[in-house]
Amino acid sequence: MFSEVLELMKSEPWFFITTVLFVSLAVGSFLNVVIYRIPKMMQNQWQSECRLLLADELASKSEQSQSASAPFNLLKPASTCPKCNNKIKPWHNIPVLSWLFLKGQCAYCQAPISIRYPAIELITAVLSLVVALAFGPTQLTVLYIIITWVLVALTFIDIDHMLLPDQLTLPLLWLALLASVAGITIEPSAALIGAAAGYLSLWSVYWLFKLLTGKEGMGYGDFKLLAVFGALLGWQALLMIILLSSIVGAVIGITLLSIQGKDKATPIPFGPYIAIAGWIAMLWGEQIQGAYFGAILG
Repeated sequence: MFSEVLELMKSEPWFFITTVLFVSLAVGSFLNVVIYRIPKMMQNQWQSECRLLLADELASKSEQSQSASAPFNLLKPASTCPKCNNKIKPWHNIPVLSWLFLKGQCAYCQAPISIRYPAIELITAVLSLVVALAFGPTQLTVLYIIITWVLVALTFIDIDHMLLPDQLTLPLLWLALLASVAGITIEPSAALIGAAAGYLSLWSVYWLFKLLTGKEGMGYGDFKLLAVFGALLGWQALLMIILLSSIVGAVIGITLLSIQGKDKATPIPFGPYIAIAGWIAMLWGEQIQGAYFGAILG
């Protein structure tokens, strides 16, 4: 069935592009939910574990039962306006178009709706289209588009919370390893070596920095994200990704700190820059390496 769909998309490019566009817009709308709810779900889980360990000090039994009776996950509760608490109707949640039709306001109370929501939908769709145009209707395209979706979620979660959740990074790592076994990417042995090299390279930098300064320069989520790209592209691509992420991070980070007037010692998330650099390496890594070595060798 999957191969038949790919054959149809190869014979009808317009069908391929429009499918990627509309599916990615819908996924972008769902990613807004993921970006907002996963950190809150993690916080709820931590609080629940604390209540179990310190029930007498932190919460009464009635509070525990009330918390347990109100599920909070990616599906429940239904999306509501944070100001008036009215449920958002399906026709108010059409990617991009609903925001434009409602003029960026709640349909009930006219409270402003952040432009970030349609922006994430558009970013998801545009990046997915770039992948689709670069690789065409292939299994690799499907893999890279799925990875792109998760990278969008990870990027904005890290920006908001300085956090790369295991709920997203670990499935992404397993997906990259399984893709190698399925013959979609590199050899399985190269994927394993790449994953280990990606994790251990930043892990080593982390501990060296901590031993020298007593401070933590990055989080474990960064190690796992680089391991994902090692599993996808092999250990040979890791140096390029690290260099690209450092350059992008320095330029964007310093610019944002200057605009916001914050001290240079203010911590900034490194995950978004790894995601950007890794995504660039996925699409154009070979061309970048070829141009680099071509320039060196003359």
